[in-house]
Amino acid sequence: MIEHSNVSILCTSTPLVAGADCGGSATRVVVATPDGRIVGRGRAGAGNPVARPPADAAAALVAAVREALAGRDPARVAGAVVALAGRSALDRPAAAACYADAWRATGLHCPLRTVGDAVAAFAAGTPARSGTVLIAGTGAVAVRIVEHSVGHTVDGLGWLLGDEGGGFWLGLEAARLTARALTAGRDVSGPLVDAVSTAVRGAAAPTGDPTGDGFVTAFYTLPRHRVAGLAPLVLDAVRAGDPDAHRLIGTAADRLAATVRAVAPGAGPLVLAGGLLTGPPEIRTALLARLNRPATIAGDPAEAAAWLAARDLTPTAAEHRAFVTPHRADPVTAPSAP
Repeated sequence: MIEHSNVSILCTSTPLVAGADCGGSATRVVVATPDGRIVGRGRAGAGNPVARPPADAAAALVAAVREALAGRDPARVAGAVVALAGRSALDRPAAAACYADAWRATGLHCPLRTVGDAVAAFAAGTPARSGTVLIAGTGAVAVRIVEHSVGHTVDGLGWLLGDEGGGFWLGLEAARLTARALTAGRDVSGPLVDAVSTAVRGAAAPTGDPTGDGFVTAFYTLPRHRVAGLAPLVLDAVRAGDPDAHRLIGTAADRLAATVRAVAPGAGPLVLAGGLLTGPPEIRTALLARLNRPATIAGDPAEAAAWLAARDLTPTAAEHRAFVTPHRADPVTAPSAP
């Protein structure tokens, strides 16, 4: 993929496409030409209209679009695809109105086309029209994609009801293990317990109590994103050889593998997406060993959304690889098909 930041190389009449990935932690937008040249990128705050007020999520989309356009005429954008976590919120008239107003505020004249974030996550790993995507970030969900639309979905039920194997689940399990260890009344020092205990006490209001009870009191003051933020400590502890951390990673991989297997079977590739599966290799290595099948690791879903927008404009748009930078995975975590 060739990326250009110098707008002088493009004719001012060249049409553009836009792709957006609006997730629970950030909103990212890519503006490109239909042949796959990325000409602008923008980033703003969280964009999930279920997890935050729809007006705030829509405002983040506006900010990211404006940054990606960087002074270019919005009227040049001939097509756009917005991949939205929490897309079901737009079924509510008030939320839909927020997005309609926000879209007009961007100056774009093309229609607002929204898809579920799973559609863009799948397209970030493959040009195939159908297959399965497993997303494990803060939450966790597996989705059967059929002709670039959402089919059968498993989990994705949120932090109280599901998302098993995701970042919040892993952080909560690490905190549970730490609380039980600290209240056992014995020496429980170890990489995972020490790291989680320090992180929780540091993120919460000081209790002045170094005991297990003090940890529990501190933990219950944490917001949800701080709980999910404990997940990387589990990965760090695995690298330090902590057996408790190894067991947690194995359990997370078991839960994620079960989620994938519960999706309605069908032809097509499996794509792994989300920070837990595209970042450090520990969980995806364990997962792939349990699934015993090849998988593609997703690249940038905002780039994939721009590719989908280009394909909407013309079937002769540039190939997938012109838009989406492939994920550079090590060969252990992305095995070849047998």
